[in-house]
Amino acid sequence: MKSFAIRNIEINPPLVLSPMAGVTDYSFRRLAKSCGGIGLTVSEFISVEGLTRNNPKAKRQMRFWEMERPFAVQIFGGQIERMVLAAQIAEDVGADILDINCGCPAPKVVKNGGGSGLLKDLPRLETILKEIKKAITIPLTLKFRAGYTDATLNFLEVAKLAEDCGVEHLQLHGRTKEQGYKGLADWDFVRQVKEAVSIPVSGSGDVVSVEGALNKWRETGCDGILIGRGAMQNPWIFRQIEDVIAGRAPFQPTLEDKQRVLLEYFEMLREDMPELPAIGRMKQLAGQFTKGLIGGAQFRQTLYHSHSVAEISDNIGDYFETLSVGQTYGDGSIETDALVPDSCAAFSSEQSGCSTEANSRDAAVGA
Repeated sequence: MKSFAIRNIEINPPLVLSPMAGVTDYSFRRLAKSCGGIGLTVSEFISVEGLTRNNPKAKRQMRFWEMERPFAVQIFGGQIERMVLAAQIAEDVGADILDINCGCPAPKVVKNGGGSGLLKDLPRLETILKEIKKAITIPLTLKFRAGYTDATLNFLEVAKLAEDCGVEHLQLHGRTKEQGYKGLADWDFVRQVKEAVSIPVSGSGDVVSVEGALNKWRETGCDGILIGRGAMQNPWIFRQIEDVIAGRAPFQPTLEDKQRVLLEYFEMLREDMPELPAIGRMKQLAGQFTKGLIGGAQFRQTLYHSHSVAEISDNIGDYFETLSVGQTYGDGSIETDALVPDSCAAFSSEQSGCSTEANSRDAAVGA
């Protein structure tokens, strides 16, 4: 794998932190970037309806850390005028790249014509891309799915349409809207898109290991790899891939590294939001971060029943201290992986009024 460019912006290493609603916020991106190996970070996907109506949450989602650059803002929606206005807002706040979400399968997004809903209305998608292209000077990119249904695969048509409209980077998730997050992403679709267009093409879906990322790159010849949920379980995955690309042994975090990162993330959250949502987000990450560790499931249950900053910190300390001295935590079991979906899967639960803590609990127990 080698670096690639989106116009004059080098993506080096060619690894992208994939946008995940309710996950890849300002704090998580800072955490992931500090662990190394990320060539491009992307905001959570942002509603153009909220952004263009001065919704405070949408505005906050556009914040970024200067050290994140290059940084892309991803927007979604179906109304042409609001998509254009939101793209201009993203450029005005300093984003390096504007990314269009054409893949989210969440019903609340699709029914309003956004996300993967655009895959069944290509004339509208074409107009959106052309109008945004005229309205901004930063590069325009597109993240999309293989088709709306399994019977209506149109990813090659979408890819060529996007290239003709001036899109400068394509990111294909190898599932359809109909699939949601079931089954496996088909990376052969990524290979076909790479062979069909002349602009950079990256692939997305089910990358949770160094070996998996390198295999997908070799099989498809794609320019870049997007990693979402895999980064929740292992925020060093980008650094490890970069190490292998450079011929180095991949970095192996110690228990001390893992404890430090969890506590640093908690501190970032507490700096950025009130205590209750910070605790909820912490439980969410810890629920994925401790997959594969001894007694991880029981540790997560302990965290779930923690209701204060002090309890969270103390329980993290107890857990890692127990492991560091070679003692067994709980029954010592290591459960099977059960990763949360990537991209916009959290959007439906957020919009339906579920609490942050409830969402975090679901992620922690692998619901």
